[in-house]
Amino acid sequence: MVKASLLFILSFLVFSISVSTNSSFTSAAGAPEPVRDVAGKMLRTDRHYYILPAANVFDKFRGGGLTLSGIGKNTCPAAVFQETSEQKNGIPLAFLPVNPKKGVVRVSTDLNIKFAYPETCGQSPVWSIDNYVYPSGDSFVNIGGVVGNPGPKTLSSWFKIEKFGYQDYKLVYCPAVCSYCKVICKDVGIEYQNGKRRLHLTTDYPLRVVFKKA
Repeated sequence: MVKASLLFILSFLVFSISVSTNSSFTSAAGAPEPVRDVAGKMLRTDRHYYILPAANVFDKFRGGGLTLSGIGKNTCPAAVFQETSEQKNGIPLAFLPVNPKKGVVRVSTDLNIKFAYPETCGQSPVWSIDNYVYPSGDSFVNIGGVVGNPGPKTLSSWFKIEKFGYQDYKLVYCPAVCSYCKVICKDVGIEYQNGKRRLHLTTDYPLRVVFKKA
């Protein structure tokens, strides 16, 4: 009788541990993996990072980090550009997921991207896409976006970070914050304008990036 009771207790404990372990694995597997910086640490929502071009042996002139600059010869309005010099890290940025309670930035998750900078040309420092409903070759990454409030009125302000290779990433415009809205998903790449590198939407050559803590 004692042996039977002990066997029952042991069986129950093994079953409980198994269920608990499987639940933990299921929970971990259900969440997208965290985005990591060049030091291997998870990106946090309360910190700032530089977005830098990933090292590429085939591109000797990959440029530097991301910054703000006027369009054409004008100072305003400002748009998002890449520094032409590899020595410049650009302006730090924050990543704000659609669920503000989550402290970790994860891949394939809708988020806002915001320069750690005050308003420029009367516009908020939050990234935004122009012509986002039917993006063509001239859809560019600008500022003036909105943080939070996911829905049809803020579609232009939502981006995602996706894996692009083993340790690199790419920025993607493919918002899922509106279930009935129709959007055309594209990657963020570079277009040359008057000797400057402006961020735009592309289906050909995504900008391969890494993240460095500011």
